[in-house]
Amino acid sequence: MRNGFGRLRLAGTALIVAAALGMAVPALAGQLRPGQTSAGSPRGPFVALGDSFAAGNLIPGSPAGTPAGCLRSSHDYGADAAAAFGATRYIDATCNGASTASMTQPEPVLGGTSPPQFRSLAADDSVVTLTIGGEDVGYTGILETCAALSLTDLFGDPCQRHYTAGGTDRLAAAIKATAPKVAAVLREIHARAAHARVLLVGYPDILPSQGDGCWPEVPFASGDLPYLRGVETGVNQMLARTAAANGATFVDTYTATTGHDACQSPDVKDVEGLIPTSLAYPFHPNRRGERVMADAVLVALRS
Repeated sequence: MRNGFGRLRLAGTALIVAAALGMAVPALAGQLRPGQTSAGSPRGPFVALGDSFAAGNLIPGSPAGTPAGCLRSSHDYGADAAAAFGATRYIDATCNGASTASMTQPEPVLGGTSPPQFRSLAADDSVVTLTIGGEDVGYTGILETCAALSLTDLFGDPCQRHYTAGGTDRLAAAIKATAPKVAAVLREIHARAAHARVLLVGYPDILPSQGDGCWPEVPFASGDLPYLRGVETGVNQMLARTAAANGATFVDTYTATTGHDACQSPDVKDVEGLIPTSLAYPFHPNRRGERVMADAVLVALRS
């Protein structure tokens, strides 16, 4: 997501550079196969919109396209799904740091400016995928704040206390405030690509579903994990409701990635932690995770 991940992001990026110089990327199992097609292949373009979770930041094939600062991968979930679905043309407008505002406004990134993502839409589009909302809720700031607060009370819930001080849950309020923004994005996609199947793709599971976590790889206090899991699921529930109310199909990627969170072993995890063990952005899907997300998109398209 947003450029400048603070000390967390710098640590992860440093390891990625080292890994790129000397680490082989393991083969991944998945349902997708090169050249796999479907009898329901779309006739018009397959367009991918959204943020860093859709862009596949820094996994092999990144950066692909311009500007390079978008960090999109040639093997993000949209690219994998489009190839497997037999799309005749794939257009990837995803970008690191994108929010709902990035759909209609230019987004400055390292090395250039990403144009408004809606410019990639056209009347003949067949499929549009979208992952958005995390940046509007404040994903980057939440990570930085909760990581810093964990140092003050490793076994307590300092992050939850911070965001609920005064009796108002600010993160719950941010999720609620993001819903109408996502709804407006969906309505505009329908207006610009009236014949397209629109899929709102949710976020994968980042945190373990039980236990005390794995500090410092996932640098959150153990008492904050239930609260932060609730934020994760709250965002996805908001996206599911918004999709249903605005003529889009919600794609659940959280369920398929539960048990494959950032605390798991390298051969199991779909999401990386602070110091990635494969080429991927910290706290984002790795190659395996993007393929799991692509599989979920394919199931939705074929249903």
